[in-house]
Amino acid sequence: MRRGWVAAAAATMVVLTACSGGSGGTSSSAASPAADPAKVSGDITVLTNRTDQIKDGSLKKYADEFGRTYPNVTVKFEGLTDYEGEVKIRMNTENYGDVLLIPDNVSITQYPTFFAPLGDSAELSKTYNWTDYTTVKDKVYGIANYGTATGLVYNKAVWQQAGVTQWPKSTQEFIDDLKAIKAKGQATPYYTNYKDAWPLQKWTDNIGGPSCDQGGKDKLSTTAEPWAAGQDLNAIDGLLYDTVHEKLSEDDPTTTNWEKSKTLLGTGRIGAMLLGSWAVPQMQAAATAAGQNPDDIGFMPFPQATGGKLCTIIQPDYKYAVNVHSKNKEAARAWIDWYLNKSGSAQAEQAVSSVKGSPLPASLKPFETQGVTLLLGQNQVNAAVISKIDKGSEIGLGSPDYRQKLVDTARGAAQGDMNSYFADLNKKWAASQKTVTG
Repeated sequence: MRRGWVAAAAATMVVLTACSGGSGGTSSSAASPAADPAKVSGDITVLTNRTDQIKDGSLKKYADEFGRTYPNVTVKFEGLTDYEGEVKIRMNTENYGDVLLIPDNVSITQYPTFFAPLGDSAELSKTYNWTDYTTVKDKVYGIANYGTATGLVYNKAVWQQAGVTQWPKSTQEFIDDLKAIKAKGQATPYYTNYKDAWPLQKWTDNIGGPSCDQGGKDKLSTTAEPWAAGQDLNAIDGLLYDTVHEKLSEDDPTTTNWEKSKTLLGTGRIGAMLLGSWAVPQMQAAATAAGQNPDDIGFMPFPQATGGKLCTIIQPDYKYAVNVHSKNKEAARAWIDWYLNKSGSAQAEQAVSSVKGSPLPASLKPFETQGVTLLLGQNQVNAAVISKIDKGSEIGLGSPDYRQKLVDTARGAAQGDMNSYFADLNKKWAASQKTVTG
């Protein structure tokens, strides 16, 4: 993913050195853009979750191209299979690369502690989308790799064989469609990827979609019961619960396998998975490798229309940042600027470029033709407050744990039902909110 390339195994590290160049550089508080590429020098390490791009040589090609503009910079990549877990440990030291993807488990209030400022928000927001996600006191600490739509990747052939030809516009329609797929007996309607866990985090990205409200997540700071009827999280987590409870997902979620799931969906043995649109090219590649038609892979919005129209949030992917302890901040910033503006990586991933004015990828063209409302991210005005409430509640909106328990409850492996579980979540959230906001 983005996170889609993170394997379930324990963290391992693959190291690749690309480009030739000099060493040196100086440490400063900010990571400013380079004025003259010929004068930029230094050895930089880029941490990445894309071990696949190390193995297939994609990152080396990008680094080679970068080296033509910045001949005195050496780029080394470290690919981490358990990116979140490994980087979290390394951030207890000063050794977490020169350029890295900001882990989800790092609070925005901690950004100035770990990352160098990249510039003023007023200036950078003219060039890049989603800078508000990493802005602290008018300084930007990270720039999104790219953006992806929230929704579901699905096998169009499976849905058509079940007689479903239109995108569902309500969660009940979605459940009915999954039942139609199950009735055919040829595919598992939905796959949770429970064991790998991180795909369950992706459900949170849909906040704002059911209500078609870009401020949907911001409202969590003043909403005492986010899982009450009519709230986004009620629709989002309620759909996951119903899908599992109605036995429309895999028989044993504890045995799921992310890498295997790509082939299963690509070959029509899985109907759908909730992921970002970044997953489309991965499923298409899996279909092609298995001798199936990659055009069978499609992407649909979260199934909850507002005013008759479906909506989707275009979420930023991981954000690139510069280690505040880096001795080569100028070279590190040069890599980020070049990669986002010159490499063409977003287009290659069928993603929405973070550079403003870039066209939508092919996978999202159906959203335009079918009139889906595209909301560019979730408002971040109250992000710090929400992070504090979430931490105090011990729920973890950005972690998979509470949804794993939701799945366990839905399948009868944990006590309670959806109503009791939502009531417990609401109680925890309300108590923490009261403590944080008074």
